[in-house]
Amino acid sequence: MALEWNGHKIETDEDGFLLSLNDWSMEVAAKIAEKEDVPMSDRHWDIVNFLRNYYSEYQIAPAIKILVKEIAKKNNIEKKEASDLLYELFPSGPAKQACKIAGLPKPTGCV
Repeated sequence: MALEWNGHKIETDEDGFLLSLNDWSMEVAAKIAEKEDVPMSDRHWDIVNFLRNYYSEYQIAPAIKILVKEIAKKNNIEKKEASDLLYELFPSGPAKQACKIAGLPKPTGCV
């Protein structure tokens, strides 16, 4: 499969995840978000950037528990509020949908 727009073609798997991390850019992320019906705001980009930085450091996407904990800490809110915020921003599942927009591999395990 592929993501196509304005003459660009980027290879994806059957679920729309990029096959190559090197194909990611903010423009590509915006296109994926559009297909996912996610209107990107600064909060969305903060999470996408956190995921990309985490992946860069650990070579794996963070588990949802880690993501919730970090978002709670960063926003000085309770974990439950952070979880609710993540699901509000990424309604199809924060780990999977946000990772897709961030250009990371499809998460495995409990997402």
